[in-house]
Amino acid sequence: MAEAADFQGTPSPARRWLRRTGALLAGAPLLAGLMQLPAAAPAQAAGSDTVSVALDSLSPSAPGDGDTLTVSGTVTNNGKQAVTDAHVDLRVGSLLGTRSEIDAAARHSDDLQSSLGTEVGGKYTEDFNSLGPGVAEHFSISVPVDKLDLGQDGVYQFGVSLSGKTSAQQWDQVLGIQRTFLPWQSSEADTKTKTTYLWPLISTVHVTAKTGAGELQTPVFENDDLAKEISSGGRLAQMLALGKDLDVTWVIDPDLLASVDAMTRNYRIQSTGTTTTAGTHQAVAKQFLADLQDAVADKEVVALPFADPDLASLAHNGTTVTGSLSHLKDATDVAATTVKTVLHVTPSTDFAWPVDGAVDPSIIKVATSAGADKVIARSDSLQETGGLTYTPSAARPVGGGTTAVVADARLSTAFEGDLTSADSATLAVQQFLAQSLALNTQTGKQRSIVVAPQRMPSTSQAQAMATAITALQDSNWSQSQDLAAAAKAKPDPGATTKIPSSSAYPSSLRRRELPRTAFEQIARTQDKLDNFQVILTDESRVVTPFGRAINREMSTSWRGRGSEADSFRTSVESWLDDLIGQVKLIDKSETKLSGRSATIPVTVQNNLVQGVDHLVLRLTSTMPTRLEIGGKPYYEQPVEVSGGHSQSVKFSTSANANGRVEVTAQLYTEDGQEYGAPVRFDVKVTEVTPTVMLVIGGGVLLLVLAGFRMYTQRKRAAARRAEEDDGPDEAGKDTPDTPGAPGTPESPGAAEASHAPETKNSDDADGPGNPAAQGDRLQQESVARSRADDPEQPSDPAPDTAPESADPSETGERVDR
Repeated sequence: MAEAADFQGTPSPARRWLRRTGALLAGAPLLAGLMQLPAAAPAQAAGSDTVSVALDSLSPSAPGDGDTLTVSGTVTNNGKQAVTDAHVDLRVGSLLGTRSEIDAAARHSDDLQSSLGTEVGGKYTEDFNSLGPGVAEHFSISVPVDKLDLGQDGVYQFGVSLSGKTSAQQWDQVLGIQRTFLPWQSSEADTKTKTTYLWPLISTVHVTAKTGAGELQTPVFENDDLAKEISSGGRLAQMLALGKDLDVTWVIDPDLLASVDAMTRNYRIQSTGTTTTAGTHQAVAKQFLADLQDAVADKEVVALPFADPDLASLAHNGTTVTGSLSHLKDATDVAATTVKTVLHVTPSTDFAWPVDGAVDPSIIKVATSAGADKVIARSDSLQETGGLTYTPSAARPVGGGTTAVVADARLSTAFEGDLTSADSATLAVQQFLAQSLALNTQTGKQRSIVVAPQRMPSTSQAQAMATAITALQDSNWSQSQDLAAAAKAKPDPGATTKIPSSSAYPSSLRRRELPRTAFEQIARTQDKLDNFQVILTDESRVVTPFGRAINREMSTSWRGRGSEADSFRTSVESWLDDLIGQVKLIDKSETKLSGRSATIPVTVQNNLVQGVDHLVLRLTSTMPTRLEIGGKPYYEQPVEVSGGHSQSVKFSTSANANGRVEVTAQLYTEDGQEYGAPVRFDVKVTEVTPTVMLVIGGGVLLLVLAGFRMYTQRKRAAARRAEEDDGPDEAGKDTPDTPGAPGTPESPGAAEASHAPETKNSDDADGPGNPAAQGDRLQQESVARSRADDPEQPSDPAPDTAPESADPSETGERVDR
């Protein structure tokens, strides 16, 4: 915006002189009018009345001989006073001989105090009777280029001004101006600059490490933002539509291709918690890839390492963390395959592109460690120190077979900032073209210049870039060249090849780098992945998605988004932990061991969809003197479990003493790495010891011997009675066998005699004088009692209820003894 100068306040000496002169020459009426100015001035603030001039378009941007220049825009009265007799004029300023002069003029594009240039005038103006406060008016003026009185070829300042009167200043004056640049090359230049413009197709990280359990492993996206970018009108869709008609070098992040390719099939969108929703933009993704394939079919394509890793962060904070550089190598290896698979073109993977082209020795070393031998730097980092009066070619040999391709900083940063307004975009385009022409006129040498813009231009920035590139391609001083040719161009012997020191690296960029803790977390996740994959029967289902997720954790797109980067890394590690936890030991309660030896089962559960093997289960006794496992303090067995199944592994144990023993079950990989958490449980040993077994065995032996002795005694007693029964029976001879006689069953006296105590004498075999006989009798009584206690069976003979007879048994009679 241009502000009106000296609207009020203390009058300047020039104004005081003007008043005095006016009073003398014009007389009292004019003097009276002028005398009103000091009175009106206090009512206004200095510089408060302003008129802004917006230059919305200038076509053609780089006119040639015979062209008609059309300038359109808007003038707006931002002050409190109406502007009368307003008119818009075109002004041609001086020829700017150097690039620095262009920079200086751009910094004061709306300054009324600077030189205004010569009015074109005549009919090439646009008038407004009045421009009220807050009112905006559109203008459009067309003028033949030959009416601009342009002289020699070069860059001219070109302005659009609004002049008029206000109630406070009743004379015609310039109230607002907007300057830009008019590149003028009337005919083909003798030597044209070879210009390479990089057209980056890069996005942020969208895909998580999660995949579905099915055979196709449905990918899960963090959100649906990528669908917005590739849909009609989206940023990437605009980049594609604009770039297909330009002579540019496509610089593509393979992660973007892989992500869009995943969207062409079934995919899921992360929702709240662990829930996901189905993605629905398959048709959009297919169309985007089809259009991109057509756009790059005959163009140069440079593939960045997968997910565009942050080379500076890796160089400054990651190289001291073991394994970090291997991720860069992996990202580079997969890049060419991804681009060729999706786009059906073979890309170049020879180029590395640090953030903003800022380099130091460590960045160069890291950038080339994965195989790239060309590093895209920028001239505000690798600055000229040799006093050259011109901009040298991009290619610089920096040692070790590495070429630094130094992009021009002015041209590369021309389209940064907010270009959403037509005015800002037009100014950016004109300044870009002016710098390009000024560069070409520096010397008669032909040079190869590279333009490396911001990685992810907005839609408005991309549109301005495309406008400038189109004008450059049609210009008389530039010709297109691909990046490979620019890198191979003969280096200028006077150009610097010294890489700046680490201390020269911009602090503003260093503050936005990934910290060391990020690389430590990445290394931890990789260690877990290495330990996990060795047990899988189909490791690609895990290694591929997690390998790509780890590449994404190092992406340059995380700069300025530290919290989002932390969240992404944590989610990757957590998801891997969840998968690892699907193969585990089932907890066990206390186990009781009641024998000298027993088998203890331990169950391994596999909730993955694929089988696991190469696992070893170790069972360890904390007190091997009490409990041994497999005859040792610990024992191991190999484990294989199918997907979705469990398997019990049995261990043989032997007990040496009673008591409680803690036992630990732990899974290991075959290379000896612990896998998962251990399971600890107690084994309560109640198994008898050998001493107790000896005592019990001795007791049983004594019982057997006692029984054998009783058996032999009974047998001898039975033989002795048999001999006695075969002798004379004196009692039987002397006792008459008559009814009622003593000794018969029917006789009461006999009955009483039968129950009377036996007479003890030395001749009685059962008397106390014969211990053997007494023991035999006790045995007989015991046998008799046991028979009496036996339950009766239907086949048993009727019990004898009569008194036992001392006479010899008849043949076939049951004898109870």
